[in-house]
Amino acid sequence: MNINHVQTLLSRIEQLEFHQSLLMKIIENSHADFYKLVIKKSLTEHDVMEFMTLCEELSNLMEEQKAEGFIHFHPIFAEFKAKLHPNLHAEEVIKACLRQHLFKPLMAELRKYL
Repeated sequence: MNINHVQTLLSRIEQLEFHQSLLMKIIENSHADFYKLVIKKSLTEHDVMEFMTLCEELSNLMEEQKAEGFIHFHPIFAEFKAKLHPNLHAEEVIKACLRQHLFKPLMAELRKYL
């Protein structure tokens, strides 16, 4: 077995362990639609962490803009779509996050632009 094959296997095992941990959360919370989407789309833990960081940044930006009097957030929606993992689609992610209560203020605002 060559080293690339071993690395691929280790990577797949890590992803399976991550998905297993999400499955346990889904069992505890039947509304964990975002986690279901992560598993369905075969995202890695790194992909999810990047998504969470993106949402935190956009949430902060939206709050800053609201404080400055902005009422339209289409540029934030455009950035969200542009930086979203290629396996994900904005509409399904927004709906899943709202159902799971993740980044609720941000997702409620982004839903307006679907």
